Amino acid sequence: MNIRPALADDLAAIVRLTEAAYGHYITLLGGPPLPITEDYAPRIARGEVTLIEEDGSVAGLLVLERHLDYSLIFSVAVAPGFQGKGFGVSLLRQADEQTLRWGLPEVRLFTNARMERNIAIYQAYGYRETGRGPNPYRAGWTLVHMAKPVDQITTV
Repeated sequence: MNIRPALADDLAAIVRLTEAAYGHYITLLGGPPLPITEDYAPRIARGEVTLIEEDGSVAGLLVLERHLDYSLIFSVAVAPGFQGKGFGVSLLRQADEQTLRWGLPEVRLFTNARMERNIAIYQAYGYRETGRGPNPYRAGWTLVHMAKPVDQITTV
């Protein structure tokens, strides 16, 4: 397993991975989740995208934004063929470690209220729900906001 920053040449692999990882939610949600429609080129240029590789293949990605007093996970995605092998937890740990390096106390994320499995995974990893509200980009969708202090290292 190798974790590294994404490069501009990784853009096509990032788009494929994101579509594969989130594609099954389109029917459940009635449209594509935000990560499917995101333009990743600027995020790669800003250093926000981290990849996890296994045997030369991109297995997963983390998109982590730095804010003034917290970091924000925009996306954690693992390719279907690599799911269930701990890659998602490795990426969540990467978010914790980067947040600590930045000297920030908390990692935040948001997810769709219908993505119940994801909410359960985040809770098992130590995230707590901090609120719910409408998605400003998708009418009728509800976002679940979650947060985790990085000093609470969790092992799942």
